[in-house]
Amino acid sequence: MHVKTLIAATALGVIGFFAAGSIARSAPQSHATVSLRSTKLGMILVGANGHTLYLFRKDRNGTSACSAACATYWPPLLTKTKPTAGAGVHAALLGTTKRSDGHLQVTYDKHPLYSYTLDHASGQTTGEGVSAFGAKWYAVAASGSAVVKASTTSGTTTTTSTYTNPYYPPTP
Repeated sequence: MHVKTLIAATALGVIGFFAAGSIARSAPQSHATVSLRSTKLGMILVGANGHTLYLFRKDRNGTSACSAACATYWPPLLTKTKPTAGAGVHAALLGTTKRSDGHLQVTYDKHPLYSYTLDHASGQTTGEGVSAFGAKWYAVAASGSAVVKASTTSGTTTTTSTYTNPYYPPTP
């Protein structure tokens, strides 16, 4: 087999793997559950599989601004019915919003919720603070606020704080 053919076949396999994973993660669940989990960021929202749920700063008025390639890397948490609140999650803050493709996406405090394809295990927070597709992504606290990691001036430790403005991170 030629090297170019082997590289092309490998690339297609990797693309297929990520596409299949994001399709499986973003398929509408008949009944989505949102729970709390302790992570290195503190207590944050997770889906039924224990994967971190994120909000996207580009979303406005409860409407998702993430579709196409964005939704491949940041699969929306979809449901067919009203989502359920796990322990510690405020049921009154759970809701849904209709996506441009007609699916219902779970919201929390009017923030559409997403997972991240690079979080391979439950409790991982690899998407925290990532800037992609035009804005930053943050894990979500039980209050509905973005969990924003703040570095200390020494650069050797990290603290976690929540910031209540849903669209703009605090200024240093």
